[in-house]
Amino acid sequence: MRALITGVTGQDGAYLSKLLLDKGYDVDGLSPRHSTLNTWRLEEMGICDHPSFTLFVGDITCPASINFHVKVGGYDEIYNLGAMTFVAESFNSPIATMHINGLGSVNILEAIKNHSPKTRFYQASTSEMFGNTGGMLNEDSPMIPVSPYGIAKLYAHHMVKYYREHHGIHASAGILFNHESPYRGIEFVSRKICDGVAQIKAGKIDHIELGNLDACRDWGYAGDYVKAMWLMLRQDTPDDYVIATGETRSINYFLGRAFDNADIDMCGRIKTNDVFKRKSDVHILCGDAAKAGKKLGWVPTAGIDTLIKIMMDAEMERHEVGR
Repeated sequence: MRALITGVTGQDGAYLSKLLLDKGYDVDGLSPRHSTLNTWRLEEMGICDHPSFTLFVGDITCPASINFHVKVGGYDEIYNLGAMTFVAESFNSPIATMHINGLGSVNILEAIKNHSPKTRFYQASTSEMFGNTGGMLNEDSPMIPVSPYGIAKLYAHHMVKYYREHHGIHASAGILFNHESPYRGIEFVSRKICDGVAQIKAGKIDHIELGNLDACRDWGYAGDYVKAMWLMLRQDTPDDYVIATGETRSINYFLGRAFDNADIDMCGRIKTNDVFKRKSDVHILCGDAAKAGKKLGWVPTAGIDTLIKIMMDAEMERHEVGR
């Protein structure tokens, strides 16, 4: 089996690369030129030196680039994880967000249609597409995104259905809710909290600055979620699946558990700063992954408390903090 992963240097790209390599795949990773040196995740997981892994420079927003890779790669599967992933940044860069998160996906689908129609395709969709719909969200829930990030992802999500239904491509989309790990980008609140708490424990800083502490998310473990991506492409019939834990917790809850793991008092350690608040925020997200459980046999192995412990253990080690 041969697979191409776009956005391979990110959290999900690294976890998915390891999963596929462990299953005997030949894996090509595609990364835009500006992030070719940002390979620390791949290096820490031992992926860069794996004989079955190759890292290429490529741009999903450039049809010529992606056409070349799809045409010559002979891929059985393509996983599109390439995206502008930080929701807050999308408000400042809506055009770039649409080019990367929206049109980038279509460029890959067009390349598959024209050069490799038997290739199976996975699209990384997102819970941000639901916006403030509320309730327990599944594949049929209304999608009313409130950020340029969510809007661009929803466009790509609909285009996956179009290419599946009109061109017969085996194209599936995973509507993934928040999924974290020690390899999350430091700009994301989960990693920012764990890194900040470890730094407080180490005496390097005395507080953390955050935005909306009341926002609630369905938090899962990235290692679990990439397995769901792989399972989707094992199915005879392509489809879309919500991937989530079914439990929602606030940022305040996440903070409390992180401080508990470090065995320090949270009082006076958190300051709110409007700079970190989104212009338009999703208040609460909770996903219903019943379809994935029934059809894929997928279940999450790590709840939020286990996830926070995994992340805190890693940050304490990074900052050389003893228990």
